[in-house]
Amino acid sequence: MRRSFLAVLLVLSLAGCTDGGSRAPFAESRTPPSLASRFYPPDNWAWGYVRVGDAPAQRYGVSAPPIGPRATIVILTGYGEPAEKWFETVQHLNSAGYTVWILERQGQGGSERLTPWRDLGHVDSFQPDAAALRALVKVVIRPRADRPLLLLGHADGALVALGSVEDGLPTDGLILSSPTFALKPSSSRSSALYPWANRLKLGWIRSPHEKGWSRAGPDEFQSALTSDRVRGGVQQAWLTANPDLRMGEPSIGWQAAHEEASGLVRTKTARVQAPVLILAGGKDTVTPNALASKTCSALADCRMVSFPAGRHVLHMESDAVRNVWLAEIDGFIRAHIAARTQRRNS
Repeated sequence: MRRSFLAVLLVLSLAGCTDGGSRAPFAESRTPPSLASRFYPPDNWAWGYVRVGDAPAQRYGVSAPPIGPRATIVILTGYGEPAEKWFETVQHLNSAGYTVWILERQGQGGSERLTPWRDLGHVDSFQPDAAALRALVKVVIRPRADRPLLLLGHADGALVALGSVEDGLPTDGLILSSPTFALKPSSSRSSALYPWANRLKLGWIRSPHEKGWSRAGPDEFQSALTSDRVRGGVQQAWLTANPDLRMGEPSIGWQAAHEEASGLVRTKTARVQAPVLILAGGKDTVTPNALASKTCSALADCRMVSFPAGRHVLHMESDAVRNVWLAEIDGFIRAHIAARTQRRNS
């Protein structure tokens, strides 16, 4: 089995040598004409890049509220998500008085690619993501003492957020939405073979049964990641209109990096003293809620809220779920604002 698997890797690597593409980071995107205005960029939205050492540049975006900011939120996207997908949520958070930053993951969205195949999500480790987050917070954002700083991580972005806090990144609170502490089992994944691919420097290819991005591929509603038909088509619309944002299935190396990161995160939960809010969908078929509950129990200060009708992508869910999801986030942030105000006035 290993011999045939490695033969497939070699064939795919040679076939890939003729495939073109650009690794360069990408900032200004084209708004799909099919989207309603609520999915447009927030007012005063601005793009930037953060680079740590020799690591590829990662794209970030930011927008401030129309009033004096009351808190700062940093969003860590999940696999394959461009920041553009979060615009509706950012507008809501801005209207509540929060400055919102979105850091896209390494090799995804508008960030610089690690391979010439732009729709291939590949990394060797999640550590550069954590380093970029630290640099964004400490060098670019430079949090103010009178405003709480909170991290909001979705899916595997939650691993980066939690792992960064475990390693000493200061924050007032963590919000983990549908955290993928483990990948969904798949017949196309055989983690025992990852080391063989990495030893041959072939970790950057996809598993043989996983595919690149396709215009005809299912959107998030059709994939049962959300029950909202309109919001379920938002990501596919952005990717269709902007080829540089397109993402297919992840590489073998990315899957190995996820396994490594999830294992490390679960062994260091005792280091986290900041309050944590975990938000999980009752109908999430991507990641087991039991593991999120176990992780929450291991944290010093954690509360988990489950949405019975919610699927994996809670920020793109129907209003009945999404509005409660937003209310939980807003309440968590307001509690930190009130606590900080009380400390300042005492």
